[in-house]
Amino acid sequence: MKNRAKTLYLIPYSLWIALFVIFPILLVVYYSFIGLDGGFTLENYAKFFTPVYLRMTLSSFWYAFIVTALALLIAYPTAYLLTKTKHKQLWLLLIILPTWINLLLKAYAFIGIFGTYGAANAFLEVLGIGTKQILFTDFSFIFVATYIFIPFMLLPIYNSLEEMNQSYVDAARDLGASKWVTFRRVVLPLTLDGVKSGAQAVFIPALSLFMITRLIAGNRVITLGTAIEQHFLVTQDWGMGATIAVFLIIAMVLIMIMTGRRK
Repeated sequence: MKNRAKTLYLIPYSLWIALFVIFPILLVVYYSFIGLDGGFTLENYAKFFTPVYLRMTLSSFWYAFIVTALALLIAYPTAYLLTKTKHKQLWLLLIILPTWINLLLKAYAFIGIFGTYGAANAFLEVLGIGTKQILFTDFSFIFVATYIFIPFMLLPIYNSLEEMNQSYVDAARDLGASKWVTFRRVVLPLTLDGVKSGAQAVFIPALSLFMITRLIAGNRVITLGTAIEQHFLVTQDWGMGATIAVFLIIAMVLIMIMTGRRK
Protein backbone atom coordinates (compact mmCIF):
# COMPACT_ATOMS: atom_id res chain seq x y z
CA MET A 1 0.00 0.00 0.00
CA LYS A 2 2.82 2.37 0.90
CA ASN A 3 4.65 1.65 -2.37
CA ARG A 4 1.46 2.37 -4.30
CA ALA A 5 1.02 5.69 -2.48
CA LYS A 6 4.64 6.65 -3.21
CA THR A 7 4.10 5.86 -6.89
CA LEU A 8 1.02 8.09 -6.99
CA TYR A 9 2.94 10.93 -5.34
CA LEU A 10 5.75 10.57 -7.89
CA ILE A 11 3.43 11.00 -10.90
CA PRO A 12 3.10 14.83 -10.73
CA TYR A 13 6.83 15.21 -10.10
CA SER A 14 7.72 12.88 -12.98
CA LEU A 15 5.36 14.72 -15.35
CA TRP A 16 6.86 18.07 -14.33
CA ILE A 17 10.42 16.84 -14.89
CA ALA A 18 9.48 15.28 -18.23
CA LEU A 19 7.61 18.32 -19.57
CA PHE A 20 9.77 21.14 -18.26
CA VAL A 21 13.25 19.60 -18.01
CA ILE A 22 13.75 16.54 -20.21
CA PHE A 23 11.58 17.62 -23.17
CA PRO A 24 13.10 21.14 -23.45
CA ILE A 25 16.63 19.67 -23.34
CA LEU A 26 15.76 17.14 -26.06
CA LEU A 27 14.26 19.99 -28.12
CA VAL A 28 17.47 22.03 -27.76
CA VAL A 29 19.56 19.00 -28.78
CA TYR A 30 17.28 18.44 -31.80
CA TYR A 31 17.61 22.05 -33.00
CA SER A 32 21.39 21.91 -32.61
CA PHE A 33 21.45 19.51 -35.59
CA ILE A 34 19.30 21.78 -37.76
CA GLY A 35 20.93 24.19 -40.23
CA LEU A 36 19.66 27.50 -41.62
CA ASP A 37 18.08 25.62 -44.53
CA GLY A 38 16.07 23.45 -42.11
CA GLY A 39 17.99 20.26 -42.90
CA PHE A 40 20.12 17.97 -40.74
CA THR A 41 23.72 19.16 -40.34
CA LEU A 42 26.80 18.84 -38.13
CA GLU A 43 28.07 22.24 -39.25
CA ASN A 44 26.86 23.93 -36.05
CA TYR A 45 29.11 21.73 -33.91
CA ALA A 46 32.05 22.25 -36.28
CA LYS A 47 31.50 26.03 -36.10
CA PHE A 48 31.45 25.93 -32.28
CA PHE A 49 35.05 24.65 -32.22
CA THR A 50 36.33 27.61 -34.26
CA PRO A 51 38.53 30.21 -32.49
CA VAL A 52 35.67 32.75 -32.21
CA TYR A 53 33.37 30.52 -30.18
CA LEU A 54 36.19 28.93 -28.17
CA ARG A 55 37.39 32.39 -27.10
CA MET A 56 33.83 33.26 -26.15
CA THR A 57 33.56 30.08 -24.07
CA LEU A 58 36.85 30.78 -22.27
CA SER A 59 35.76 34.38 -21.69
CA SER A 60 32.46 33.19 -20.20
CA PHE A 61 34.23 30.80 -17.83
CA TRP A 62 36.75 33.48 -16.86
CA TYR A 63 34.09 36.07 -16.00
CA ALA A 64 32.00 33.46 -14.16
CA PHE A 65 35.09 32.45 -12.17
CA ILE A 66 35.87 36.07 -11.22
CA VAL A 67 32.28 36.73 -10.14
CA THR A 68 32.17 33.50 -8.11
CA ALA A 69 35.54 34.20 -6.44
CA LEU A 70 34.58 37.77 -5.51
CA ALA A 71 31.17 36.65 -4.23
CA LEU A 72 32.89 34.00 -2.07
CA LEU A 73 35.45 36.48 -0.70
CA ILE A 74 32.64 38.82 0.35
CA ALA A 75 30.00 36.28 1.36
CA TYR A 76 32.09 34.00 3.60
CA PRO A 77 33.30 36.66 6.09
CA THR A 78 29.84 38.25 6.02
CA ALA A 79 28.13 34.93 6.76
CA TYR A 80 30.63 34.25 9.56
CA LEU A 81 29.98 37.65 11.14
CA LEU A 82 26.23 37.15 10.83
CA THR A 83 26.41 33.96 12.90
CA LYS A 84 28.13 35.94 15.68
CA THR A 85 25.86 39.01 15.77
CA LYS A 86 22.59 39.69 17.54
CA HIS A 87 19.40 39.92 15.47
CA LYS A 88 21.05 37.73 12.84
CA GLN A 89 17.69 36.93 11.25
CA LEU A 90 17.00 40.64 10.68
CA TRP A 91 20.40 41.20 9.07
CA LEU A 92 19.92 38.11 6.94
CA LEU A 93 16.54 39.44 5.78
CA LEU A 94 18.12 42.76 4.79
CA ILE A 95 20.71 40.89 2.70
CA ILE A 96 18.07 38.70 1.03
CA LEU A 97 15.69 41.63 0.40
CA PRO A 98 17.38 42.83 -2.83
CA THR A 99 16.78 39.40 -4.41
CA TRP A 100 13.04 40.17 -4.30
CA ILE A 101 13.58 43.10 -6.69
CA ASN A 102 13.36 42.39 -10.42
CA LEU A 103 16.76 41.97 -12.08
CA LEU A 104 15.86 44.45 -14.83
CA LEU A 105 15.03 47.14 -12.25
CA LYS A 106 18.36 46.59 -10.50
CA ALA A 107 20.20 46.82 -13.83
CA TYR A 108 18.54 50.16 -14.63
CA ALA A 109 19.33 51.41 -11.13
CA PHE A 110 23.03 50.69 -11.70
CA ILE A 111 22.87 52.43 -15.08
CA GLY A 112 21.86 55.55 -13.17
CA ILE A 113 24.51 55.04 -10.48
CA PHE A 114 27.38 54.40 -12.92
CA GLY A 115 26.28 56.93 -15.55
CA THR A 116 28.21 60.11 -16.38
CA TYR A 117 26.08 62.16 -13.98
CA GLY A 118 25.42 59.32 -11.55
CA ALA A 119 26.26 58.90 -7.88
CA ALA A 120 29.53 57.06 -8.54
CA ASN A 121 30.96 59.86 -10.68
CA ALA A 122 29.65 62.49 -8.25
CA PHE A 123 31.63 60.73 -5.51
CA LEU A 124 34.74 60.67 -7.71
CA GLU A 125 34.31 64.41 -8.32
CA VAL A 126 34.24 65.03 -4.56
CA LEU A 127 37.49 63.04 -4.20
CA GLY A 128 39.04 65.17 -6.95
CA ILE A 129 39.51 62.24 -9.35
CA GLY A 130 37.07 63.57 -11.93
CA THR A 131 34.45 61.95 -14.13
CA LYS A 132 35.32 58.47 -15.39
CA GLN A 133 33.74 56.04 -17.84
CA ILE A 134 32.39 53.47 -15.38
CA LEU A 135 29.37 52.22 -17.29
CA PHE A 136 29.92 49.83 -20.24
CA THR A 137 33.18 48.46 -18.84
CA ASP A 138 34.37 45.11 -17.52
CA PHE A 139 34.46 46.62 -14.03
CA SER A 140 30.79 47.62 -14.08
CA PHE A 141 29.75 44.17 -15.34
CA ILE A 142 31.75 42.30 -12.67
CA PHE A 143 30.60 44.68 -9.92
CA VAL A 144 26.90 44.38 -10.74
CA ALA A 145 27.06 40.60 -11.34
CA THR A 146 28.86 40.08 -8.02
CA TYR A 147 26.35 42.28 -6.20
CA ILE A 148 23.44 40.30 -7.63
CA PHE A 149 24.91 36.88 -6.79
CA ILE A 150 26.27 37.57 -3.27
CA PRO A 151 23.03 36.48 -1.48
CA PHE A 152 23.06 33.17 -3.39
CA MET A 153 26.60 32.52 -2.17
CA LEU A 154 25.94 33.77 1.34
CA LEU A 155 22.86 31.71 2.21
CA PRO A 156 24.33 28.18 1.86
CA ILE A 157 27.52 29.26 3.65
CA TYR A 158 25.48 30.83 6.46
CA ASN A 159 23.42 27.64 6.83
CA SER A 160 26.54 25.45 6.97
CA LEU A 161 28.10 27.74 9.61
CA GLU A 162 24.90 27.66 11.66
CA GLU A 163 24.76 23.85 11.50
CA MET A 164 28.43 23.43 12.41
CA ASN A 165 29.10 21.89 15.81
CA GLN A 166 30.76 24.65 17.83
CA SER A 167 32.39 22.10 20.14
CA TYR A 168 34.93 21.27 17.39
CA VAL A 169 36.07 24.90 17.33
CA ASP A 170 36.25 25.02 21.12
CA ALA A 171 38.29 21.79 21.15
CA ALA A 172 40.75 23.22 18.61
CA ARG A 173 41.19 26.37 20.72
CA ASP A 174 41.70 24.30 23.89
CA LEU A 175 44.41 22.32 22.13
CA GLY A 176 46.29 25.54 21.35
CA ALA A 177 45.35 26.11 17.71
CA SER A 178 45.45 29.70 16.52
CA LYS A 179 42.41 31.36 14.94
CA TRP A 180 43.85 30.86 11.44
CA VAL A 181 44.69 27.18 12.05
CA THR A 182 41.24 26.63 13.55
CA PHE A 183 39.60 28.18 10.52
CA ARG A 184 41.77 26.30 8.02
CA ARG A 185 41.69 22.88 9.72
CA VAL A 186 38.23 22.90 11.36
CA VAL A 187 35.79 25.59 10.19
CA LEU A 188 36.51 25.53 6.46
CA PRO A 189 36.36 21.71 6.05
CA LEU A 190 33.09 21.58 8.02
CA THR A 191 31.51 24.31 5.87
CA LEU A 192 32.91 23.15 2.53
CA ASP A 193 29.53 21.77 1.44
CA GLY A 194 28.05 25.24 1.86
CA VAL A 195 30.87 26.75 -0.22
CA LYS A 196 30.29 24.18 -2.97
CA SER A 197 26.54 24.84 -2.99
CA GLY A 198 27.19 28.59 -3.16
CA ALA A 199 29.67 28.11 -6.00
CA GLN A 200 27.03 26.12 -7.92
CA ALA A 201 24.39 28.78 -7.30
CA VAL A 202 26.69 31.54 -8.61
CA PHE A 203 28.99 30.02 -11.24
CA ILE A 204 26.28 28.26 -13.26
CA PRO A 205 23.98 31.30 -13.70
CA ALA A 206 27.00 33.57 -14.25
CA LEU A 207 27.94 31.48 -17.30
CA SER A 208 24.66 32.34 -19.03
CA LEU A 209 24.18 36.02 -18.16
CA PHE A 210 22.92 38.12 -21.04
CA MET A 211 20.77 40.98 -19.69
CA ILE A 212 23.56 42.49 -17.61
CA THR A 213 26.07 42.15 -20.43
CA ARG A 214 23.73 44.14 -22.68
CA LEU A 215 22.59 46.84 -20.24
CA ILE A 216 25.62 47.27 -17.96
CA ALA A 217 28.54 46.18 -20.14
CA GLY A 218 27.06 47.48 -23.41
CA ASN A 219 27.83 44.15 -25.11
CA ARG A 220 31.54 44.70 -24.48
CA VAL A 221 31.44 41.50 -22.43
CA ILE A 222 30.25 38.57 -24.57
CA THR A 223 29.19 35.42 -22.75
CA LEU A 224 27.57 32.18 -23.87
CA GLY A 225 24.22 33.53 -22.71
CA THR A 226 24.67 36.64 -24.86
CA ALA A 227 25.55 34.50 -27.90
CA ILE A 228 22.47 32.30 -27.40
CA GLU A 229 20.24 35.38 -27.18
CA GLN A 230 21.79 36.88 -30.33
CA HIS A 231 21.38 33.70 -32.37
CA PHE A 232 17.78 33.12 -31.33
CA LEU A 233 16.47 36.69 -31.41
CA VAL A 234 18.73 38.61 -33.82
CA THR A 235 20.37 36.36 -36.43
CA GLN A 236 17.54 33.78 -36.23
CA ASP A 237 20.15 31.00 -36.40
CA TRP A 238 18.37 28.71 -33.96
CA GLY A 239 20.65 25.78 -34.77
CA MET A 240 23.79 27.62 -33.66
CA GLY A 241 22.04 29.04 -30.62
CA ALA A 242 20.89 25.55 -29.64
CA THR A 243 24.41 24.17 -30.14
CA ILE A 244 25.86 26.75 -27.74
CA ALA A 245 23.06 25.90 -25.30
CA VAL A 246 23.96 22.18 -25.51
CA PHE A 247 27.58 22.91 -24.54
CA LEU A 248 26.35 25.23 -21.80
CA ILE A 249 24.15 22.43 -20.39
CA ILE A 250 27.10 20.00 -20.54
CA ALA A 251 29.29 22.52 -18.71
CA MET A 252 26.63 23.00 -16.02
CA VAL A 253 26.27 19.26 -15.48
CA LEU A 254 30.05 18.83 -15.17
CA ILE A 255 30.22 21.69 -12.64
CA MET A 256 27.41 20.14 -10.60
CA ILE A 257 29.22 16.79 -10.62
CA MET A 258 32.55 18.36 -9.56
CA THR A 259 31.01 20.46 -6.77
CA GLY A 260 28.44 17.92 -5.63
CA ARG A 261 28.62 15.86 -2.47
CA ARG A 262 30.42 12.53 -2.64
CA LYS A 263 29.17 9.90 -0.21
